[in-house]
Amino acid sequence: MKPYDYGLWGLVIFNSLFFLIFIASCLRPRKKREWRSLGALTAFIVALFTEMYGYPLTIYILTSLLGAKFPTLQPFSHTNGHLWATMLFGQRWALVICQLGSLFMMAGMALVAVGWLKIHRSRGGLVTDGIYSYVRHPQYLGLILFTAGLLIQWPTLAGLAMFPFIVLIYVRLAYKEEQEVESEFGEAYVLYKNRTPAFLPFRKNRAVNSLEGV
Repeated sequence: MKPYDYGLWGLVIFNSLFFLIFIASCLRPRKKREWRSLGALTAFIVALFTEMYGYPLTIYILTSLLGAKFPTLQPFSHTNGHLWATMLFGQRWALVICQLGSLFMMAGMALVAVGWLKIHRSRGGLVTDGIYSYVRHPQYLGLILFTAGLLIQWPTLAGLAMFPFIVLIYVRLAYKEEQEVESEFGEAYVLYKNRTPAFLPFRKNRAVNSLEGV
């Protein structure tokens, strides 16, 4: 009898709530656009954990399309749900890929938490030190790393389709928020923005590059 390691709806609910409560408590959404962004992220997380533990839609689709060409005779074993290993690299790489995904997820959660701590301690002031001295939007970078880590661990067709939109949503949200922060803090924020990258800590701003070239 072939194993069927799904239908674990308790784990779907627990994992979805755990990560969403953590993220919401750190981001503290207040405005409509922040809630809309969190709504999109919620859909991504719930859909992914539904496939991870509840109903493996992607595996059903792939086994229907590939039939006997699907690379394992036990497609509904949870071990074979790590599709990067199952489909591309072989099961000997499953643990490595899983750990890589966990690394991305933990790094992302750490950025979200540290970013929240800095903002909380600032009491409404402009934060430019600590993690904010490397990137202007560490929390949103953390969310992108976290969602990427989930997809490394457990790729799904829905997740891969939604991921670019999640990135776009939070990049757009970041730049909209910057307009408000700039109007509040003025020149202090402009100077900070000119010397600090938005998301990639190893990428210098154009303004800084032009000054260094003088």
